[in-house]
Amino acid sequence: MKNSSLWIRTAIIVVITLIGIYLVFGPRGSVSGKDITWSGIKENLAQNINLGLDLRGGSHLVMRVKTEKYLKDLTENNQTAALLAAQEAQLPVSDASYIAENGNYQVTLNVTDASKNDEIIEAVKKKVDFSVWNQTTSGNSIIWTLPNQAQKLLKEQATDQAMRIVDGRINAFGVKEPLLQRQGTSDSGQILLQMPGVDDPERIKKLIGAESRLALMKIVSPPNPSPVQTYPTKEAAEQSIAGAPNRKVLVYADRDETPPANQQNPQDKPKKFVVVETPAVVDGSELRDAQAVSRTGNNADYQISFSFKPGGAQKFGEWTGKNIGNYMAVVLNDEVKSAAYIKSQIFDSGEISGRFSKATAEDLALTLKSGALPAEIEYQEERTVGPSLGADSIKAGVEASIGGLVLVILFMLFYYRGAGVN
Repeated sequence: MKNSSLWIRTAIIVVITLIGIYLVFGPRGSVSGKDITWSGIKENLAQNINLGLDLRGGSHLVMRVKTEKYLKDLTENNQTAALLAAQEAQLPVSDASYIAENGNYQVTLNVTDASKNDEIIEAVKKKVDFSVWNQTTSGNSIIWTLPNQAQKLLKEQATDQAMRIVDGRINAFGVKEPLLQRQGTSDSGQILLQMPGVDDPERIKKLIGAESRLALMKIVSPPNPSPVQTYPTKEAAEQSIAGAPNRKVLVYADRDETPPANQQNPQDKPKKFVVVETPAVVDGSELRDAQAVSRTGNNADYQISFSFKPGGAQKFGEWTGKNIGNYMAVVLNDEVKSAAYIKSQIFDSGEISGRFSKATAEDLALTLKSGALPAEIEYQEERTVGPSLGADSIKAGVEASIGGLVLVILFMLFYYRGAGVN
């Protein structure tokens, strides 16, 4: 009975040990002949155990969100939205202006009848979030100023948003066990990123910092069947606006991203410009999904299809229903990628054409899905930890473990004088 119990315990120990060895050194999928070779075992070990940057090597990046640019864009957008809100309510406003420099962020709405100030303020509040701004009136002007405490809060929020987006992008890229955390003060905008085992850090950097600001906007142009109205220069397009509110000039990139061989480089083609209405009908924040799709199976003939969330789809459907016969611009990063003629009401989908390469289309779709960064990112520090340093660390760790185990065994033999060996 005693021997039987000993054999059972021994069998349990052996089985558990073998399972542990397999989980560490064995393949994740089916077993092949390669898995029993030394190189196969090392490859399985690397896949099963996620080593950190100090052991495996990789990239160490310190980046900073340009939070000042974020506040400037926010101020400019609020100024445009405030003016539009008052105009849509048919209230007496003449124009609007903004200041965004040296830590001062201010929006001013000039009115022609100060007795309507309260009505104007109420109309603006329904459309624009000025909740953290200080509001004052001075004669025929309504002024919103962003206080220092609110600036700090918005900078922190922009950094948090950037971290969420960066995290989504690097996880989708397949980086294992990345370290992503704040660095410096809470409103400094600094982010630390460590990526063990990354062998293409430049692509990761491009993916992290890639802009993905999508917007669908109405083109100011005669309705179809006339061709979309374009201008040969930016100056000519600006002259056509002649001070009209809610207008913006954008480059019309009516060219392939990856042209066939022996064709003109798209960057060498003369630029064209179009005028669009602001604000956008819908933007990237309303996106539900984006996918890279091949039109012909050619590696250099990809486009990006996208779909909207329910709220964006409803907004888009209502707008296209009212604008049948007009042109709509698909705008990516302030550049018109395509001008679509609206034949009928459209609800929840669209596409960005332009002969993208497979890798470019996949990266662009990924950045669109993860969302637009609140502001640009700049890299302040970049270091690469070589695998040789990791190998030295592993070797030192193994030697220390073996040495410690030997010392423990010697201590036990000395302390117990061999008791229990038999």
